[in-house]
Amino acid sequence: MKIILATDSFKGCMTSEEIENAICSLSSGKIEFHKIPMSDGGEGMLETFIAAMNGEIVETTVHDPLMRPITAKYGITTDGTAIIETAKACGLTLMSPEERNPMTATTYGVGELIIHALHSGCRNFIIGLGGSGTSDSGTGMLKAILENYPSEKDIKNVIEKEMSHCRFTLASDVRNPLYGANGAAYTFAPQKGATREMVIELDKRAREFAEKSAVIMGKDTSNFPGAGAAGGLGYAFLQYFNATFQSGADLLLDLTNFEGLLDGADLVITGEGHADNQTLMGKLPERVLRHTLTHNIPVWLIAGRASHCEELRSAGFTEVFSITPDCMPTEEAVKPENARANIRKWVETYLSKPVV
Repeated sequence: MKIILATDSFKGCMTSEEIENAICSLSSGKIEFHKIPMSDGGEGMLETFIAAMNGEIVETTVHDPLMRPITAKYGITTDGTAIIETAKACGLTLMSPEERNPMTATTYGVGELIIHALHSGCRNFIIGLGGSGTSDSGTGMLKAILENYPSEKDIKNVIEKEMSHCRFTLASDVRNPLYGANGAAYTFAPQKGATREMVIELDKRAREFAEKSAVIMGKDTSNFPGAGAAGGLGYAFLQYFNATFQSGADLLLDLTNFEGLLDGADLVITGEGHADNQTLMGKLPERVLRHTLTHNIPVWLIAGRASHCEELRSAGFTEVFSITPDCMPTEEAVKPENARANIRKWVETYLSKPVV
């Protein structure tokens, strides 16, 4: 039996690779597994993309969201493409809960990563926008880039003279605009520590920055789908670098020749930490499902917890599994040792004698 594993991480608990390794190590030796560690552009994006593209990890010193020096990683592939997971420089997890304040948190470190990659010869960039702890509309990133060219006084000149040959692809499934009721501040800032008053002010700042940027660049991308990603960082890439968006999951599936691997497969297993009806709105398991359905191969969805299971089955998932016992509190379920134990029980129940 040939089984393809293409799971997302269980965020804050186990990486995609850890989940897939656990399934393989616990399963019957009669199963031929093909592991594809996955990411939608968020947590674990750097490692999964570098593995898929046979690249190398590079380290450099940048500033975190609170402007403290840190060592951050990005990747360079064999064809010179830079893989940047923005959370490595401006991620929410780089700050303690008490430190989180999107009024002051900055994307400056992302700009530093871009400059380092640029000086290393990179001209193509794949940017993962998940997991940010910022809501500065990318102003910090632009400031870092501008400050690297002290003879220049505005970012437009820098881009035209130094970066016009660069191409940016944004790996993200977020489709929110920059500002407004569905914008970056109202949708995402509360998760990053913003109070109601902060949200109002952050939305105002985003709107004012967009108005100034429209004058500078002669266009306005603030309402484009994805402009609100990563606290408006998506907007800065769209507005100033003519970036394009692509589903992180679709991009990785293409890079790994996923559809080619489906040849002769008997089953595909995908998953995420919490599966519900939002899963069907372009999240990674849904993208795996869409790529598989035309091949008439069953797709199982495993999750730490799952709800709306009938809706998920109606969408095409053959089976939907919630591996966490109902009696286990979430704070216990997300402990890696408990997650591994729950995966073990699931494997023993469903993969010891696999039936598709």
